[in-house]
Amino acid sequence: MFGYVTVNKPEIKFKDFDMYRSFYCGLCRELRERCGIPGQISLTYDMTFVVLLLSGLYEPPTRKGKSRCVVHPLKAQPVRKNEITEYCADMNVILSYYKCMDDWQDERKPFRYAYAALLKNTGKKYMSGYPEKICKIREALSDLSGFEKQGETDVDLVAGCSGRIMEEVLAFRKDMWEPSLRRMGFYLGKFIYILDAYDDVEKDAENGNYNPFLEKYKMEGFEDEIRRMLVMMLSEACREFEKLPVIRYGDILRNILYSGVWCRFMAIGQKRKQEREKEKQC
Repeated sequence: MFGYVTVNKPEIKFKDFDMYRSFYCGLCRELRERCGIPGQISLTYDMTFVVLLLSGLYEPPTRKGKSRCVVHPLKAQPVRKNEITEYCADMNVILSYYKCMDDWQDERKPFRYAYAALLKNTGKKYMSGYPEKICKIREALSDLSGFEKQGETDVDLVAGCSGRIMEEVLAFRKDMWEPSLRRMGFYLGKFIYILDAYDDVEKDAENGNYNPFLEKYKMEGFEDEIRRMLVMMLSEACREFEKLPVIRYGDILRNILYSGVWCRFMAIGQKRKQEREKEKQC
């Protein structure tokens, strides 16, 4: 998870942003309580979206409260938590742990291995409750690692690994909504992967790292091609979202899906445009 699935703050109502932030703080608090600071560090906006989506769909009883933290030491912040928050905290830790282990095996990054060890030590009792999901997540990460080693340039194939991971995360229960949640998660996961690869392509080129766009990113029309891919992925995800009977938090979720997820793409494009203009002036 990379933090791309977030709100467009200028376009959201104050009351809705306060609600969003209370779930974000609730997930942060849950991670701290379950896995300490190592778990708290793994917090992402992406998983906050999952909390809101599944809470809006299943409407579980939600506990309200207030909490102080390092970021807000003086004034206690509103916090909302429920069984979905607990599930998403576990998924957050599982994804962070196996991503770190994958990075360690591929690139031998000591920090990643050390962080993974901390997550396993603090969160193993919670991680043990999802053997089927863990198996599928590990398979997807293994396939992704294989594609990267092969230098695979088929973006749809590579991004599909991320899609399969997000699909497992959204499949909270085996019920009538599972097919739509899985399909939504699959395309949203592909969207996240493509946007992340687009974001990192220049850095990856400089560092000699894998990126499926290395052969294309300097070509004319590259940004337009990325936009088309992202539109296709998000259209499929939103089509499945609209099939779900989500009323509670619906305005927040639509702000994220139809607006918020594009903020990073636009920011990346604007930054690159400014850098190119500076290069021309030099």
